[in-house]
Amino acid sequence: MLFERIIPCLLWQNQGLVKTTKFKKPKYIGDATNAIRIFNDKEVDELILLDIDASKEKRGPDLELIERVASECFMPLCYGGGISTLDDIKKVLEKGVEKVSISSTAISKPQFIKEAAKTFGSSTIVVCIDYKKGLFGKNKVYTKGSTKKSNYSPVEFAKLMEQMGAGEIVIQSIDRDGTMIGYDENILKEIISQ
Repeated sequence: MLFERIIPCLLWQNQGLVKTTKFKKPKYIGDATNAIRIFNDKEVDELILLDIDASKEKRGPDLELIERVASECFMPLCYGGGISTLDDIKKVLEKGVEKVSISSTAISKPQFIKEAAKTFGSSTIVVCIDYKKGLFGKNKVYTKGSTKKSNYSPVEFAKLMEQMGAGEIVIQSIDRDGTMIGYDENILKEIISQ
């Protein structure tokens, strides 16, 4: 039996939380600590915090931010942004995070997911797949905040990441981000049926 879980995804940029539309036009919406307190009160099942500039800026995880956020969080926390080594994962987990979300490194080095799952356990490794339609209507996976296109379709990449040992996969449609039109159910069904 499937159970619904409420897992808000917070986007971090320039020392604050932002809301985007199609991964563009970030608008400041507040402080992470205040948002986490609200989600604590609402008793959400889990929380994802993504530093949306870390990979683009070629920097590692912000460990001070992670420690501050983890200390406020009463639910399991997943952090993503700038994770490119096993040592990055170790440092993030040591700050009180239960899971790490990996995107850009998963595309550039799929074997890294296998190494990470073997080292830290599949349940710790989440792969975030951001995708959008190209000129000819084909969906392609993008990285580095939707600035770099890969050769993967979201369906084939999800299957590869499952084979590599990812415990969870987060699918995000760039075309639908912030538009309030809901999930791309066709892609979800296609991935689930594989």
